[in-house]
Order: sequence, then structure tokens, then C-alpha cells
Amino acid sequence: MTDSSYTDFVLEQLAGLGPVRCRAMFGGHGLYVNDVFFAIIYNNTLYFKTDRGTVSQYVKEGMQPFEPRPGQTLKNYYEVPTKVLENADMLMAWARQAVAVDDSKK
Repeated sequence: MTDSSYTDFVLEQLAGLGPVRCRAMFGGHGLYVNDVFFAIIYNNTLYFKTDRGTVSQYVKEGMQPFEPRPGQTLKNYYEVPTKVLENADMLMAWARQAVAVDDSKK
């Protein structure tokens, strides 16, 4: 379950991306910009979409992939570090990378 105040905070932080849509899914929320699914909010944690070019920055920060339940891991969505979430400029840079992930290159 995701707290609505956390979701509101994340959406406020991401306002610079343009209109971000939030849809209920996975017991949390999926985030979209221009019809691109780029993030998940689950249990008051933000996960961004990654690829081979971006996943290392998450791993370097000790972040884990999205695991909605034991045995089910989405390895292309990684937890966003708190220091990134709380820094609007860093968050926008990481969010833009997540939006730009090209699924065809995986």
C-alpha cells in the first residue's frame, strides 16, 4: 500500500517533467509522461525504469530492483535513492533518463 502524501510528494517533485499521470497498479501506482511508463510507486518507494546504460548508477548507490512480492522481481525498475528524491535537479535528471529508456535495446 502506498501513502497518498508520499505519492503527492513524488508528483510534486516530478512536476518539471510536464504532465505526469498516475495510475493505480500493483497495489501501488504507475507513473507515465507522454504515455511512457517510466516509474512505479510502491510501499512509499519510488522506482525508475532502467536499462544497461543506467542501472549501474542505481547499483552503485546500493539500490534494489522492484520486488512486489518474494520471487517476483522486475529487474528493469530500481529504487530511487533518497538523496536523489530529495534533490529536485538530480531527480529530474534521473527521471529524464527513465523516460528515455528504449525497451527495444534490452
